[in-house]
Amino acid sequence: MEEWYAYPLLILVGFIVGFINTVAGGGALLSLPILIFLGLPSTLANGTNRVAIIFQTAIATEGFKSKGVSTFPFNVYLGISAFVGSIIGAYLAIDISGALFNRILAIVMVCVVLIIAFGPKIGMKEVQERLTGKYLWLGIIAFFFFGIYGGFINAGLGFIMMLFLHYVSKMTLVRSNATKVSVVFMYMVSALIVFAINDQVNWKIGFILAIGNGSGAWVASRVSVKKGDGFIKKFLIVMVVILAIKLWFYQ
Repeated sequence: MEEWYAYPLLILVGFIVGFINTVAGGGALLSLPILIFLGLPSTLANGTNRVAIIFQTAIATEGFKSKGVSTFPFNVYLGISAFVGSIIGAYLAIDISGALFNRILAIVMVCVVLIIAFGPKIGMKEVQERLTGKYLWLGIIAFFFFGIYGGFINAGLGFIMMLFLHYVSKMTLVRSNATKVSVVFMYMVSALIVFAINDQVNWKIGFILAIGNGSGAWVASRVSVKKGDGFIKKFLIVMVVILAIKLWFYQ
């Protein structure tokens, strides 16, 4: 990490990743290879990346809130469940290899893009959010398992969470986005603690990457609210296709 270009590269990549993660997801498929390219072992890169994601999601949450988009307390219930699941996933990530799982995830991503492109349309006048009762409990259970994967590697999970919130909880994509980033912030804290306890975090690199991630997240949170669901849907489709190709062909 002594090369002159390392830190500017981290900030630039962080900005791109922060924007991608806030609008859709899958940014870790860019940041993790860059961290490994710069000399970090894969597990250390995985842990270090969590520092930037925490800053990114905290800033994105505040960005959505500043535009009047908040799903409190629903997001807190989901966040607590994912927080617990993330502890399990992070411990798995310390030792396990995810190459085979990445291939499985690539297939899942193809299914996701098909749902985004051809799934049932929910018009704005038809939306009546389902945030209580059995739908709340369904969300709590689902987000526990989302948290396990989020603690493990997190790449691509944003797509799945947004689709769940959109089609099950009947949220608009903008409100799904706002919920997603706040939940990720909560469960990422527990994952980072596990990585830190196991000495798998490079704090200096993590904070430098966080400068870029946070900046990208702030811009994306405001752009996505302004542009609305149409912009987010198109961005989701593009990113899912890119992510599936990356996972299948480039391990």
